[in-house]
Amino acid sequence: MEKNRGKFAEDYACEYLTEKGYEIIDRNYSERIGELDIVCTYENFLVIVEVKARVDDKFGAPSDFVTSGKQDRIRKTTEIYIDKHDLYDYQPRFDVIEIYLDNFKLNHYIDAF
Repeated sequence: MEKNRGKFAEDYACEYLTEKGYEIIDRNYSERIGELDIVCTYENFLVIVEVKARVDDKFGAPSDFVTSGKQDRIRKTTEIYIDKHDLYDYQPRFDVIEIYLDNFKLNHYIDAF
């Protein structure tokens, strides 16, 4: 159930990003150190999007679960991704998309960390 919920949230986030003019170039990129949910480009940015979904905010906003440790792992994984794909011309940016599954509300935090 949790895996299906995560895939649904990432699909929903990709649809939103595409509608806003982002070009999705990778999903669920994984290295030993961590994973990148969505990798996309927008203007001169390489945008790394962490997607968090919850049914509601009973235990806090979904974005609250992007801890400093998680942010560090995302940054390190992004460095590897840029090296492996020769994307030095892009400026990295880290966004968070939170999705509430009870009402499908989506919040996009640009340059979140």
